[in-house]
Amino acid sequence: MLDVALLPLRNGHARLRQLRRDDAVAYAVGTADPAVQKYGHLPEPYYTPTSVKAMIDGDVRAGLERGDLAVLAIAEAERDEFAGSLVIFDVSDDQGEIGFWVHPDHRGGGIGAAALDLATQFAHRTGLARLTARTATDNIASQRVLTLAGFAEVGRAVGTAPSGHDLTLIEYERTT
Repeated sequence: MLDVALLPLRNGHARLRQLRRDDAVAYAVGTADPAVQKYGHLPEPYYTPTSVKAMIDGDVRAGLERGDLAVLAIAEAERDEFAGSLVIFDVSDDQGEIGFWVHPDHRGGGIGAAALDLATQFAHRTGLARLTARTATDNIASQRVLTLAGFAEVGRAVGTAPSGHDLTLIEYERTT
């Protein structure tokens, strides 16, 4: 199970930490980005600062307490400014699935791949042997980030995204 006591983690490009209520505005703005709307397949179609705070206080906190769901903040390494979100879900004894999105103001500098590296460290330290990820076949940016972070393509299949939509997905895997 995921151990929140291991957070935050930091490397030269990113910090992976718990979401905070003061992240709510940036989170809501980031989820309104057209690329996040198209590819994020988030559970809710729209987020407001108020709904993000309720999510943090509710489902996010409960998932961390249970150890089977981690909705985390990707932040800049030095300033700790919110830069995106990373989630580890469908956690079992030895594996979990990972998803992420990067705020449009923070794309292109390697923060996504750096955050995935931190998530792999986090997963390893909590006893997970493997992380999986899925992305849409036309989401070239996520495919590139996953590959840079050491994830390997293992297949393609029609699957259901967290949004509930069925789509053709590329499946990735990385051992921790």
